[in-house]
Amino acid sequence: MPDYFGWNWDALSDCLRDLNWLPADHYVLIIEAADEALSDDAAGRRLLFRTLLRAGQRWSSTQRPQGIDLSRLVVVMSCDPASVSVLQAQLRMCWDGPVSS
Repeated sequence: MPDYFGWNWDALSDCLRDLNWLPADHYVLIIEAADEALSDDAAGRRLLFRTLLRAGQRWSSTQRPQGIDLSRLVVVMSCDPASVSVLQAQLRMCWDGPVSS
């Protein structure tokens, strides 16, 4: 994250939705041990997932001028194989619920 990162959910959202601080053609955010991220904080985990989903929506729905290919954001979550179905269900719940920008 950039030096000015504010260490809160709004700052994370802002930095992921506007990646001018890290110019590149494509972006890949890798979350290692995603099954352990905020495992004791269900509300915090939902906020993390919703923040990632909002950032992904922003990058997938950006209006692109004809002939201009804008950057892409891909989020990869690695976890213990036994945790995949639980994480999928939690992500799906965040996806199915209202995700505002």
